Amino acid sequence: MTIRSEVPNFFVYGEPSRSLEVGFLHVETVMERKTLHFGHVSPHQHPLMGQITYWFKGGGQYTIEDQSWSFSAPTVSFVPSNVVHGFEVSDQSDAIVVSISDDMLKTIAPQVALNLDVPIFLTGQSSDPVWSKIGTLLDMVAEEYHERGTEGEKVLAGLIGVVLSLVSRIGGRMALPSTSATVALGLALRREVDLHYKKDWPVAAYAKLLATTPHLLDKAAREVFGLSVKELLLARRLLEAKRLLMFTVRPVEDIGREIGFEDPAYFSRFFRKRIGEAPAAWRRRHLQPD
Repeated sequence: MTIRSEVPNFFVYGEPSRSLEVGFLHVETVMERKTLHFGHVSPHQHPLMGQITYWFKGGGQYTIEDQSWSFSAPTVSFVPSNVVHGFEVSDQSDAIVVSISDDMLKTIAPQVALNLDVPIFLTGQSSDPVWSKIGTLLDMVAEEYHERGTEGEKVLAGLIGVVLSLVSRIGGRMALPSTSATVALGLALRREVDLHYKKDWPVAAYAKLLATTPHLLDKAAREVFGLSVKELLLARRLLEAKRLLMFTVRPVEDIGREIGFEDPAYFSRFFRKRIGEAPAAWRRRHLQPD
């Protein structure tokens, strides 16, 4: 594993992050970028888009945040924006990768039976007809994209929506109704937490930002995420701490300050209470050599 001072942000793998056009979509296979990664895609994130990755042959090791899976085709994942992911596969493996801008995902979401704010990773059997449908649909997405590009946006969006709903079917992880005001508030809270979690804001500040009350905000957080607002904030800080411990060489004290803990001892107690061991010990256990 290559250790950096920051978790890298990419547009598509190997290319610097950049602003995306409205309705941005990109489709390619993993092995089209073989000369960049040679089957080893280091942990990274995409700030502005989610990705569907469908492995139709081969297998290897896939990582999302601090979880890893050994997998073989067929396997599919959906990773929202700002979620760290990476993989290591043989040169006999390949996948279709569909990168979809957040604004396009937002327009698709009401027709999709999948929570597009959380990652999902599923593996199965090629004999399962649902997997066959997913493969066929993604082949159609790739063909439409390469023939017409984003001029076929409506067709592509429809096909992608069906793929995501089929992913939900095989995963059994149905999204909460997108028309629910409580769900909408909960997801809006998550977006604001992603932007401001490093600041020592009280719950009331988030309530004011979202034009609601602390009570309604807490209710939304508990319904959508099963956590209070305070717990959601702490969970986001913990997630970032894990990312930086695993994927960077920054000192533990520096990481604590990065996520809002000026006192290193307080950060260590915070981490130990939730994980069961000190940050440095957890880092040693999770780091793997290149």
